[in-house]
Amino acid sequence: MIRVAAVGDIHMAPENQGTLRPSFETLPECADVLLLAGDLTRHGTPEEAAVVAREIKDIGVPVVAVLGNHDHHDERPEEVTAILRDAGAHVLEGQAAVVTADGARIGVAGTKGFGGGFVGRCAGEFGEPLMKEFVRYSRRCADGLHGALRDLGDWNCDVRIALTHFSPVPDTLAGEPPEIYPFLGSYLLAEAIDTGGADLAVHGHAHAGTEHGMTSGGVRVRNVAQPVIGQAFHVYHLPGRDQRPTG
Repeated sequence: MIRVAAVGDIHMAPENQGTLRPSFETLPECADVLLLAGDLTRHGTPEEAAVVAREIKDIGVPVVAVLGNHDHHDERPEEVTAILRDAGAHVLEGQAAVVTADGARIGVAGTKGFGGGFVGRCAGEFGEPLMKEFVRYSRRCADGLHGALRDLGDWNCDVRIALTHFSPVPDTLAGEPPEIYPFLGSYLLAEAIDTGGADLAVHGHAHAGTEHGMTSGGVRVRNVAQPVIGQAFHVYHLPGRDQRPTG
């Protein structure tokens, strides 16, 4: 089995340096990869990104991350990304990465994603330029995720995982006020996951949400925001190709 550790919304700042490091140092014993589902910092400053970098550097398993809305707040996402990459993390936005563990190829496609809502109650690309750009930005994020998943399909991966910050489904938002669902995710991400192909989708962002959900195409979705899972990370087990039913 392929063991996938994941957490989001850790919101690191200088005053909590070192709080996750002891748990992360146990990862080689229980996981093959660590996924970080955005909102890694409080305000998206380089100083906060450096705190995250020290938590994840040389922990003994590959780290793959996307940024969240908090990581964009200081309007320096490129600097945040560079600091995390210098610490060895794969930071994705409309891109894919393949990491290996015991010969298994683990493919991860990532995007921050954006809001817009879900089928029947979603924003449309109509009206004022700002509204149209809101929806177009969501679509660009989803298109990037779709393209990255399709790339993984050509790269002979044993598993394919969609990593986002915003949610692809309303299921994992249960517990949040329904009025803010449009700001917590978009059905466009689920469409990208179902058409691009994935074995698991992981997101954060919804602190008061629910862990388990599923796309209409049957892909398992997990909300790994730290307030939801209540621990440093959660580990999910995925069968490799040689363990899947053939008939």
